[in-house]
Amino acid sequence: MTEQLLQRALVEEATKKSGLIWVRSGGPAAPQGHEVPTRALWHVWHDGAACLVGDGPGEQPLPGLADGGDAVVTVRSKDKGGRLVSWSAKVVELSPGSPEWEAAVGELKGKRLNAPDGEAMPERWARECRVLRLEPSGATAELSDGSLAAPPLPSPATTRQPIPAGLPRLLLKKKRKRRQG
Repeated sequence: MTEQLLQRALVEEATKKSGLIWVRSGGPAAPQGHEVPTRALWHVWHDGAACLVGDGPGEQPLPGLADGGDAVVTVRSKDKGGRLVSWSAKVVELSPGSPEWEAAVGELKGKRLNAPDGEAMPERWARECRVLRLEPSGATAELSDGSLAAPPLPSPATTRQPIPAGLPRLLLKKKRKRRQG
């Protein structure tokens, strides 16, 4: 009993403090070939579960996470970035307008950075997105010793664009001024 309470406390504290969690749908018992690659997702810890919003325009993708399904969540240390704990979760999709949805959206809204629509965000989420709860099912998994590094998954989100034509001249001008001074 004490071991379960300690594991629960570790899951809650680590997930609460981490800005990102890595989520793999399907869980440990998923049939071969039915797993979706692990994704880094932003979340909030609310009422005993990690809450996520996504699958809408401009929001994070949540592939493979279905209501009633299982997932494995890996949490990293906020200060060192290393893996702290990996836990099994039950996926619960919240119905727009329900008290649970309103409470989760209230928390998520405060953590959503750079939203294009500001205060209208909850209405857009109700129309176009899914709000999920990843509820710990009580089991924590052993962390592997090896690296789990993988190439980034394809995404329409990008910040890479060609550099402006005048940028090299501007940078060289600053270097010349430093050398002269």
